[in-house]
Amino acid sequence: MDSSYTIMDIMKFLPHRYPFILVDRILELEPGKQVKALKNVTINEPFFQGHFPRRPIMPGVLIIEAMAQAGGVLVIESLPPEKHGSLVYFMGIDKVRFRQPVVPGDQLIFEVNMIKSRGNAAKLAGTATVDGNKVAEAEVLASIGE
Repeated sequence: MDSSYTIMDIMKFLPHRYPFILVDRILELEPGKQVKALKNVTINEPFFQGHFPRRPIMPGVLIIEAMAQAGGVLVIESLPPEKHGSLVYFMGIDKVRFRQPVVPGDQLIFEVNMIKSRGNAAKLAGTATVDGNKVAEAEVLASIGE
């Protein structure tokens, strides 16, 4: 089943708020399998003031954080309804690669797939693209809390 979520829907799943909520829309979500999410990168992002003033580039760690947030929505939506409202903690990252800079005006598309989920842990594989070109990839480990 594919579903899309607005920012108001996403905020029901994630505790993050401005300026740290880094996912603008969920384009598709199939519980237990995959999520496709979007982040519009704009010049008014607070991190661009210092990274870098003459050549604004989105920090790689924030690209991975956005990927993890998209994965967090996938993990929560994959839980039974009585577990919705649980926090998902970012526990680790592996196989991170950055391919090209992300700049103001870009639209990041994240595709995150569930590799496995067991108990209170999940392993996800994600890619970030801009205009169909891969800009980053990583495996993310998450823990489900209360």
